[in-house]
Amino acid sequence: MRLPPVWAAVALSLSAFPVSYTLNSLFALEHSWAIALVGAAVLVGLSALVYLPNQSQDPLFYVFTVFSFTSAIDTIIALEEDGYISGFMEFYMKEGEPYLRTAYGIMICYWDGVVHYGLCLVMITAMSQRKSYRNFGLYWIGSLTMSLVVFLLGNIVGKYGSEIRPAFLLNFPYLFIPIWAARRIFSQPRSLPLLMADKVSEEQSKSILQRPLDLGLVGFLLLAAGFTLFRGLVVLDCSADTCFNYVYQQEPYLRDSVAYPKIQMLVFLFYLLPYFCLCLYGLLCPGCTWMPDWALVFAGAVAQAQFSHLGSSLHHRTPYPYRTPEGAWWPVVVSNVAYAMGPHLLAYRCLRKPAFFYPVALRDEEKKKQ
Repeated sequence: MRLPPVWAAVALSLSAFPVSYTLNSLFALEHSWAIALVGAAVLVGLSALVYLPNQSQDPLFYVFTVFSFTSAIDTIIALEEDGYISGFMEFYMKEGEPYLRTAYGIMICYWDGVVHYGLCLVMITAMSQRKSYRNFGLYWIGSLTMSLVVFLLGNIVGKYGSEIRPAFLLNFPYLFIPIWAARRIFSQPRSLPLLMADKVSEEQSKSILQRPLDLGLVGFLLLAAGFTLFRGLVVLDCSADTCFNYVYQQEPYLRDSVAYPKIQMLVFLFYLLPYFCLCLYGLLCPGCTWMPDWALVFAGAVAQAQFSHLGSSLHHRTPYPYRTPEGAWWPVVVSNVAYAMGPHLLAYRCLRKPAFFYPVALRDEEKKKQ
């Protein structure tokens, strides 16, 4: 009797505990190259173990199953570094990827071990039931891509740049796989409701003042764009008094030498800020068919980024001078949580009432036929 796919993935992920415990007890893994080779062998072995007994028509099934195992490994790392367990991944922290001991490294491990793990199981379940997992996949792509970009660049340019070990190369498959996965997920058909042309025309003819939720989202996007630009200037060492006061009195974590917060703010500045501007256009002008998909991608990206950034600024592994001051705790937490929630509200709006984003040309053609 074969286990259902999702339970097979859960069983595989639970095997991360005995596997990591066994590897930790092998003294031969005190060398960095040995750790990198064993890590690569484990990934190859897992891929073969997942592929051979299954004949899924969707290759992403194997990706999500293997990623469920790596998510469990990240959970072990986070729990061990926070002192809840011991004796599992100490060997990897010493000679594999020591930068995972930073507050940011622990936070991304928690995110991968909880959110990415949950998304993988949900998508495996959807595949086994022949249901669409497109929306979950888009959110997963955004979250995973943001995590990898900031993490890899921060490792290279931050204070841990001199401690790059061969195991660092194990991250690169995770950088290319999302690109391939994104092509497959974007090519899947959208699950949009069928609406009559007059309904679409009615919705697209409304001004922004007749759409209160969209008006509120426009306000959020303007504030978020300003906040993104401001924090980008802060990490670029803007000499204005406002920037100086903010980085010392509100978010001193932006000055941390690990470089993750600086890279994060620059990614926001060069990618998220243009996206906010495009969303303003999409909410004001009908027919922007790209809005629902990219709203999900960026919602996942911002959620991962803000969780890791805010969590790191409060974590005990962050040196005390760079932690969020007690007097600024509430303003910093509320502003960062609101910054993360806004894109989710936008994604919900795009998926809940997508008529405004239907193609204008298609609407006009259907009206002519009627």
